[in-house]
Amino acid sequence: MTLTRAQLASRIDHTLLKPEATDAQVAALCAEAEELGTYSVCVSPARLPLRPLHGVVVCTVVGFPGGAVRPEVKAAEAAQAARDGAREVDMVVDLGRVKAGDWDAVEADVRGVVEASGVLVKVILESAALTRAELVEACRASERGGAQYVKTSTGFHPAGGASVEAVRVMAETVGGRLGVKASGGIRDTATALAVLEAGATRLGLSGTRAVLDGLA
Repeated sequence: MTLTRAQLASRIDHTLLKPEATDAQVAALCAEAEELGTYSVCVSPARLPLRPLHGVVVCTVVGFPGGAVRPEVKAAEAAQAARDGAREVDMVVDLGRVKAGDWDAVEADVRGVVEASGVLVKVILESAALTRAELVEACRASERGGAQYVKTSTGFHPAGGASVEAVRVMAETVGGRLGVKASGGIRDTATALAVLEAGATRLGLSGTRAVLDGLA
């Protein structure tokens, strides 16, 4: 895959989700996102609202990073994030429901966030913790729930982050009807391009500048 620096930047959610991140660090992230021309910044909901950004979308997370949150609480968190200026919400799926095969509950959890927030919703599936069959069904439940994206990982689960194979499975399952966000462990240009070739349409990166600097 051949992309210009600007084209690659336009597919990146420039991310800072460390729990110890300060307001000053978030402000620096936002300034860097504007400089680099990334699609968005993705920050913790407690760091919202942000100052007005030029050409950069505001994204946040809900139910993060564990996902085992009551659906009504997750929905309320998403609604508050939207009121605080988030235009995209990355919600963590309830992994226990996924592992139990309770797809109706997974779908309802997603739908609650979609309806409460009224913004674009990405569902974080923790693909490294799932079997292929679970990953496929979780994508399908997310689509039925009204999500616009499925996402590989929080970047905090011990099972790991994004993989080319997981992205490929997710992309094949949603068939272009939903976007696919690859995140977690993408630290160099080659990996970023590999997951894009596998079907990712958005990347979640904390080391954005290094990835962009790696373009020939």
